[in-house]
Amino acid sequence: MSILLDEKTPVIVQGFTGQIGTFHAKEMMEYGTHVVGGVTPGKGGTTHLGKPVFNTVKEAVETTGAVASIIFVPAPFAADSIMEAADGGIRYCVAITDGIPAQDMIRVKRYMRRYRAENRMRLTGPNCAGTISPAKAMMGIMPGHIYMRGNVGIVGRSGTLGYEAASQMKTLGIGVTTSVGIGGDPINGSSFKDILELFEEDPETKAVVMIGEIGGPQEAEAAHFARDHMKKPVVGYIAGLTAPKGRRMGHAGAIISAFGESAAEKVEILQECGVTVAPSPAELGITVAKVLAA
Repeated sequence: MSILLDEKTPVIVQGFTGQIGTFHAKEMMEYGTHVVGGVTPGKGGTTHLGKPVFNTVKEAVETTGAVASIIFVPAPFAADSIMEAADGGIRYCVAITDGIPAQDMIRVKRYMRRYRAENRMRLTGPNCAGTISPAKAMMGIMPGHIYMRGNVGIVGRSGTLGYEAASQMKTLGIGVTTSVGIGGDPINGSSFKDILELFEEDPETKAVVMIGEIGGPQEAEAAHFARDHMKKPVVGYIAGLTAPKGRRMGHAGAIISAFGESAAEKVEILQECGVTVAPSPAELGITVAKVLAA
C-alpha cells in the first residue's frame, strides 16, 4: 500500500496551463500519475497536454471524478485556490507554491475548519516538494528516478533532504512506500504527527524517516506521538545544528524563537522519545539500514 496517493488516484492540476504547471504536469504524467485534467480560470473548454481544462475545481471534480489536486498557482492567489479545492470536493491537496503570506494560511486553516474532520480535505504544503509513492504516482516537483519502491516512509519539511534520504537508501537497496513533503512554512496543512499517524496505520511501511529543522514545535510533538502511539521505528534528522538563535535561516519556518525549537534541543527530545537520530545528512541511509536490521 501507499498513503495519500497511488496509481489509481485521479489528479487535477490547478494552474495547469501556466509555465510551471505545464512543466511539472508533464513530468507527473510521464511518471504514471493519473492526471485527469486541470484548472485555469478563463480557459475552460480547451485542452492542454491532451487533458481537459476547466474554469473551476468543482466543475473539474464533477466531470472527471478527481479526488486529488496539486497547486501551481502564484502566491497572491494560492490561498483562494486551496479553499476552492476544499469546497470543490477534493480529498487531498498538495500546495507546492512558495511565498504564501502566513496570514493567508491562517485564513485557509480557519476556512477548512468549517468542514467536519471526516469531510475535511487533507492539505500538505505550502512550500513543499510534494508527495510521491514510488513506481505508482507523483504529485510534486521531485526527481522521480531517485525513489525506489520499498517499505520505508519519509516525511520532511525540507524537499532536498528528502531527496538525499531517498537517494542514499536506494544505493543501499532500501525503498520507499511514500515520501511526503509537509513544507517549510510555519503554518502548513499537515504536521509531522498527522503523517506519522498514516504511516503507522499503513501495513506496508515498516519504518519511518522524519526530517525536521529548526523552528516550531512540530518535531517535538511528533516525537511524543511516536513514543506514545507508534510501534514502528522512527529515524530522525534535524537540520540546523549550527544555526544561531533568533536568526532566520532559509525556510520561512526556520527561525528559533522558544525553548525546544533549536536543532540541539529537538535532537535531545527525539532521543528521549526513542527516535534514532542520524548524526548527519550523509548518514541518513546508513542509519535507516541499521534500524531495519535491528
